[in-house]
Amino acid sequence: MNATRDTEQKTGNVREINGNGPDYAFYGDDFTGATDTLAHLARAGLRTMLFFAPPDAARLATLGKLDAIGVAGAARTMPPAAQRKELEQVGAAFAALGVRVMHYKVCSTFDSAPETGSIGVAIRTLREYCVSELVAVIGGQPNLRRYCVFGELFAAAGAADGAQSIYRIDRHPTMSRHPVTPMNEADLRVHLQRQGVENVQSIDWRCHAAGDAGLEAEVRRRLDAKPDALLFDVLDDSHLQAIGRVIARYAAVSAPLLAVGASSVAQAYALARENPAEPAAAKSPATPPLARARGPVFVLAGSLSPLTEVQIGAAQSYLRVELDPLQMTGDAASDYLAERVAAIAGPLRGGRNVLAFTTRSPSGEGGALPQLAHACASLLQKVLCAVRLRRIGIAGGDTSSFAVRALGAWGLSYLAPLSAGVTVCRLHADRVELDGMEVMLKGGQMGDTDLFEQLLDGNG
Repeated sequence: MNATRDTEQKTGNVREINGNGPDYAFYGDDFTGATDTLAHLARAGLRTMLFFAPPDAARLATLGKLDAIGVAGAARTMPPAAQRKELEQVGAAFAALGVRVMHYKVCSTFDSAPETGSIGVAIRTLREYCVSELVAVIGGQPNLRRYCVFGELFAAAGAADGAQSIYRIDRHPTMSRHPVTPMNEADLRVHLQRQGVENVQSIDWRCHAAGDAGLEAEVRRRLDAKPDALLFDVLDDSHLQAIGRVIARYAAVSAPLLAVGASSVAQAYALARENPAEPAAAKSPATPPLARARGPVFVLAGSLSPLTEVQIGAAQSYLRVELDPLQMTGDAASDYLAERVAAIAGPLRGGRNVLAFTTRSPSGEGGALPQLAHACASLLQKVLCAVRLRRIGIAGGDTSSFAVRALGAWGLSYLAPLSAGVTVCRLHADRVELDGMEVMLKGGQMGDTDLFEQLLDGNG
């Protein structure tokens, strides 16, 4: 059986069967990035829900009509076999809903490797559930100061509210030294080729100067060569809007269409839906600001990025509790966790804000290691069993993914923005003590210097 016929059998004629389903679905390869995508779609006026596993029909029936759905996962930490197994379930679920755009959401720095969180594995797996000939890779997210030029990725370093410098990603002071997936190649075509996506064609930024017709002609010319993916340069929002129109045109003809990239994919999709004649105030409903926290706040920082270290140092309103990575993952981890939980829960019961953070081990290992992320998840679960809280924060992509999944909740909805790339969400759970809790998730590279103080004070 050829690949096209196999894909058609997997997807079926689902759009006719599920015409009322969401048009857009995304899988976030970690939880922090997934909440950023949720925020962009919600702020664009799309009714969106983020789930922790593909939802069944009964769950969807209780929520009514949704414009977009997401699944927050942990694929960026997975080896290829586990990643394929997870994404096969996701791809089948999204195809069964009849979505037009299937978005594999990656970190805006594209950090991944052939054996850990492979974007190549994701493309090959999800491609089996997509009919469109276009596999679009969007290489930048300007609002986070991530840019793609002639196929090469550049990213800012430092707090969003301070002086930032732009680095080619293989010279970035943090991402080039990531403890699990260091970015040592700036050319995203080569980066993806190393992960098994052999033929990646580039649509460079100069194509936008020719307008929609010129861009479409270049896309058509590249697709005639039957590439595995098209990589689009991005320098500003006008580029995203033009790319969004390309995606919309191809998805309207043949769907699902696979798109790969950061939240810029959702931004492109939303921008392409805008009506230029509509008043600006009507295009996206105003988002209520985040109110001041009612009661003590607990923050768990499993990220050891330089920015998170600065944010921890600026968190003057918190009692700080250190977490030793070696003891959290060693032979006596159970006893150590019990002692740390008691040191955290007691002050929280007394009304104090607490920030627990992993320290750098003597070997230099960071908080992104999977075993440490699992230990942090266990600690959060035990803290929340010991004391009931209204608002929490979790720093670190891997830590967030494992920690939120360990709570036993089923989803998140958008509540309010906090900082660029950082969102506060409402937790949805069948357990009454968890349902409605406010949760901030942030990646290591995201947020202002005083982010944890903002989590207390709100931005109203």
